[in-house]
Parts: sequence; C-alpha cells; structure tokens
Amino acid sequence: MTESFVHTSYASRVIFGPGTLEQVAAEVELLGVRRALVIATGSAQQAADVVEEALKERFAGRIDGVRQHVPTEVAEAARTTAREVEADGIVAIGGGSAIGLAKAIALTGDVTILAVPTTYAGSEMTPVWGETSGGSKTTGTDVGVLPKTVVYDPMLTLQLPLHTTAASVANALAHCVEAVWTEKANPITETTAVQATKALADGLREVLRAPTEIGARGELLFGACLAGSALASAGTGVHHKLCHLLGGTYNLPHAETHAAVLPQVARVKAAEVPRAKARLEEALQTDDLATGLFDLFKAANIPTSLQVLGLTREQAAEAADRFPGDVEEILTRAWAGIRPEGAER
Repeated sequence: MTESFVHTSYASRVIFGPGTLEQVAAEVELLGVRRALVIATGSAQQAADVVEEALKERFAGRIDGVRQHVPTEVAEAARTTAREVEADGIVAIGGGSAIGLAKAIALTGDVTILAVPTTYAGSEMTPVWGETSGGSKTTGTDVGVLPKTVVYDPMLTLQLPLHTTAASVANALAHCVEAVWTEKANPITETTAVQATKALADGLREVLRAPTEIGARGELLFGACLAGSALASAGTGVHHKLCHLLGGTYNLPHAETHAAVLPQVARVKAAEVPRAKARLEEALQTDDLATGLFDLFKAANIPTSLQVLGLTREQAAEAADRFPGDVEEILTRAWAGIRPEGAER
C-alpha cells in the first residue's frame, strides 16, 4: 500500500444474531438511559410490544407509524412528544424512516439512540440525518444522531415482503457503490464496500430462492451494516444527492429510487475508479458494474424506471435543471429505465 489517505470511522456497539431483540432492554440499561421513547414502523409493532414490556419502568412512551423522508411536521411532533415524556433515549425499530425520525429528535435534543433495523437501509450505522420541508429535502452530518448501539436480529426480517427486501437491498448497494468514488473514499471504505456488496448480492439471490432462510437474511443484515459503515466514512456523492432531490421534491419511494438511478450513475462514474470498479464487479459476479446492478434489480423485480415510480418526463427535466451538475443524461436514462450500455443482449 503506497497511497496516502485519511479515514474517519464511527464508533457503534453492534449486537448481531437471531433472537437479539431480547437483549434490547439490557442494552438500554447499559447505555444509562432512564426513560426510553420507542419509535416503530407499522410492520414492527410486534417487536415494539416485546421491547415495551421488557423496558418496564424505563419505558417512557411510544410513537407508532412513521413517514419516509422525515417531513418537518412529523419531526416536530416527535420532538414535542420526546420532551413531554422526558425521554433521554430512543429505541427505533424498523427501517430507515423510523431511525431517521429518531435522528430528527436527537438533532435538537440530548437523547441516545438504540436502533433495531428491520430492513437493509443502513441508516443505523451513519451520522447522516435528513428532513423534508416544502418539497425540499435537507441532509447533514452530526455525530450526535449516530445510534450508540445497533441490534441486528435477522428474525425480525423473515416476514419482510420480497419486493420490500429487494428494494431495500438496492438502497444498501447504493451505499457500497457510492462509497468508492466520493472525495473521502479510501482503501478502507473500498474494501468495506466490496465485502458488503458480496454479502448483499449473495444474500439477495439466496432470499429470492428461499425468502425465510435465516442465514441469507442474516447475510443481508451483515451487508447492510458494512454498507452503512462505508457510506458513513466516505460520505455521499452525486448519486445520493440526486436521489434525495427526487425523493424530497417528488415524494418518490426512497429505496426504489436508488434502484432506478444507481445503474445510470455507475455507468458514468465507475470508470473514474477502475480498481474499485473491478473489485465490485467481482463481488457482484458481473463483467460490467452498471449492467450487473441493472440486471440484478430486474431479476429481483425492482422497478428500474423513474417513470414507473410516478415521475413525469417534465419532472425529470425539471430535476435535471435544479441539480447543481450535469445529470440530464443520467435522469433521462433512469426515467426511461434503459439498460446501461455494456454487454447488450
């Protein structure tokens, strides 16, 4: 290794394995949290019930149901609830939207987050927060919103529908791919991203064959953990900024937007990092990164067209005008769902 680089890592305690939901209450106590507010997505109600009972006197209250992209009005209501119940900690159970709402509270209040991810969004491993107001999504980085402890229990993902699973994996793969070409990308983030890509691609293929295979579900959570870690250190680039614009302005589904945009961005950007491109291709088992991503998403029945997600041609052109960079071709191809150039068939 001869190149020079700077790498920033973030400290989180990770509890991983089937059945680890039972350890949440003990981990809350270990964090020194006196009053924990539980935030749970609609699909995580049963897990939230288990945690609520286990917390006993440390349970302070509960917010059920969240919204993607963390609208400001939802964030403000959650902050008010946290103050009213005098919460000094949050247990966020669910996907990126639940963890994102917990981060919104932590951004303006002194609370400690314990995250229990039930999808593969990876937000639990990053200090990145996001909030949407007036059709515009604002994102930032603050170590105060990074969950102190993350509990990964593959059992909680067994009932995740295949469509949701595949779209969430596309989101995680976007973390991997973007982490090799940002300004802060380095050999550590690259290696982490490559390992994450292999775990995610292998896990997705296995889950498509056997949706309730616990080992494959665990592999996906492991990949999501690594992918989030890579993104946390490498930061975001054109892909994530573009997806945040599309999601915040046009209310497109977050994970599916990644699936439509990522192959088109990779088609343009991957050539700038040939070593990383080759390593990602090997992990993905493809001879072309952009095409391999597109084909994997197609095989998993994830929409690869922004048009299918509800974006109009006029909105795609408008988004290209609003973005601080030349993304017209990327958006045109992503809108139409054109397979990236490469091994055409």
